[in-house]
Amino acid sequence: MLHTTRRIAVMGGTFNPIHYAHLLSAEQVRVGLGYDKILFIPSARPPHKVADTDIIEPEHRYQMALLAIIGNPYFEVSRIELERAGPSYTAETLKALQKLYGETTELAWIIGADSLIEYKVWRNFDEVLARCIMIATTRPNYTLNRVPLEVRKRVTTFPVTGVDISATAIRERVRKRLSIRYLVPETVENYIHRHRLYQ
Repeated sequence: MLHTTRRIAVMGGTFNPIHYAHLLSAEQVRVGLGYDKILFIPSARPPHKVADTDIIEPEHRYQMALLAIIGNPYFEVSRIELERAGPSYTAETLKALQKLYGETTELAWIIGADSLIEYKVWRNFDEVLARCIMIATTRPNYTLNRVPLEVRKRVTTFPVTGVDISATAIRERVRKRLSIRYLVPETVENYIHRHRLYQ
């Protein structure tokens, strides 16, 4: 039976930079759980990373996300957190998205299972769970045992292909003048080198 409600899954994050593990997880969630669109939302000012001086300007991270999704008609990048003043709180973003897409749109939020462990630092976590379906993507041999059962019961876990790529490692490789080919799309790699990012 075909669904009539529009279903959008959101992947929010610093994307510093966006890489193939982000894209692969998003596509597998879209296909595996039947979402109409994946919306990537680069955070402008992540409240839990205020002391992180390694985060480059939001506009660069937004442009790299745009370049990364070229060729996938089901992927889109939003400026919603870049254009809102103050810290990038997920609850506020979901409220704005519901207003933008309408109350009949089903929203989901994709996070890595490792990020779910940090649920206590989320502002208004109960409100977030009330406004969307939380999808925690899991890797092989990764356990959610550190997350309380009452939280796990309210989250959809979805296994994705394990790809061991991290933005931290990519930035470090750039600093050391090592290749990042096949860790990020070529368009993103070229953008990083052209703008001398992470050096």
